[in-house]
Amino acid sequence: MSKYDGLRDHLRTRGGEVTCSLEEVADLVPGGLPPSAYRYAAWWSNGDHTHSHSRSWEDAGYTAHPDLALQRVRFVPAPGTSR
Repeated sequence: MSKYDGLRDHLRTRGGEVTCSLEEVADLVPGGLPPSAYRYAAWWSNGDHTHSHSRSWEDAGYTAHPDLALQRVRFVPAPGTSR
């Protein structure tokens, strides 16, 4: 079990591209997002299976595309998924 399971489960219920504010994502994560999620685009890297936050959106069939200036992230269906 990961603290990011709420994000994964939220994305699994959606279809197509999903855009969320960072605050919306933080509300899905017990304890919220770490400060680095608000500061560094690298925190939102795709394909990093060593981090549970990255696995959460990938397990739901998405890739993450942050826009830190606007404080939001787009989750785009990963290639080969049927979203």
